[in-house]
Amino acid sequence: MDTASLDRVVKDQFEPGVTYLNTASCGLLPRRAVAAVKELADELASGRRAGSGDFEAVEAARAGFARLVGVDADRVATGSSVSVHVGLIAASLPAGAEVVAPEGEFSSVVSPFAVRGDLKMRYVPLERLAEAVRPGTALVAFSAVQSADGRLADLAAVRAAAAAHGARTLLDATQAAGWLPLDAGAYDYTVTGGFKFLLGPRGTSFLTVTEEAQRTLPAVFAAWVASDDPWNSTYGPVERLAASARRYDEPPAFLSYHGAGHSLALLGEIGIGAVHAHVTALAARFRTGLAGLGHEAVPGESAVVAVPGLGGRAAELARAGVVVSDRAGALRAAFHLYNTEADADRALDVLAH
Repeated sequence: MDTASLDRVVKDQFEPGVTYLNTASCGLLPRRAVAAVKELADELASGRRAGSGDFEAVEAARAGFARLVGVDADRVATGSSVSVHVGLIAASLPAGAEVVAPEGEFSSVVSPFAVRGDLKMRYVPLERLAEAVRPGTALVAFSAVQSADGRLADLAAVRAAAAAHGARTLLDATQAAGWLPLDAGAYDYTVTGGFKFLLGPRGTSFLTVTEEAQRTLPAVFAAWVASDDPWNSTYGPVERLAASARRYDEPPAFLSYHGAGHSLALLGEIGIGAVHAHVTALAARFRTGLAGLGHEAVPGESAVVAVPGLGGRAAELARAGVVVSDRAGALRAAFHLYNTEADADRALDVLAH
């Protein structure tokens, strides 16, 4: 999609009431997603709907996510949170297995492994993650984009190291999917929260599992929706789970999924390539402006920009109508498709005074 077309879509679907640079915390909902959620809520309030929502909406979201990350829809499981998906993967590891993760990794990615108490957890600097994989490493668990500071992992190097030593890979794409081109099929597992750069309501998340990895992943949260015949599996134990990744589905939060399907469709229409070009250009402009003010941002080509030591100014920016985050003492700004050069310049103007 060209710049003019992108501008038209954004103007049609978004109307931020502030200078919003906080997608790394929560994305803005497009109008079409809001309309779908409101329609379902109204139907539920009036009793016009027999059930609590449509599974067709869940399937639309599954398919939309699959297209964005380059896998077949039958490799995608739907759920409500990243931590539940990671807990499922943690349950698959034998006692004593080694899990390697970056230092300071987001809690939901590492805690389900750490709380078991019988796994070998090893934390290393992000830039040394690939070289830290060794014979006997069972799993490398890491984010494509670090939540605290926006740093990008060396995805190819980690995949190569894991393949060389027979380790599996778990990629958290929550801060990446929606702006960074990804091939989810290149990892044994990916987990992605749907309420940030995927622009969906909270309560949507996606797990991808390769066919090979599915052989050892237990469906410990199995419910009737995970059956190969859900409507005939509502009573008693599920007799036969779905052959696809749907065997790991959680019962859906329908209000969230009714919105998410529309958000994912919008991203699909625009194209991740167009979003990536747009947001990285804005982030580069912001980094350059910060340097001109004497503030050194974490270097890189991420849509998420962090300035160590400047987190205390987040409240001041908020009072001026500029929404950012304070993460680990750093000011964190995140750019998405609805942001403009004026947004970056407005944040710089506040920081300059």
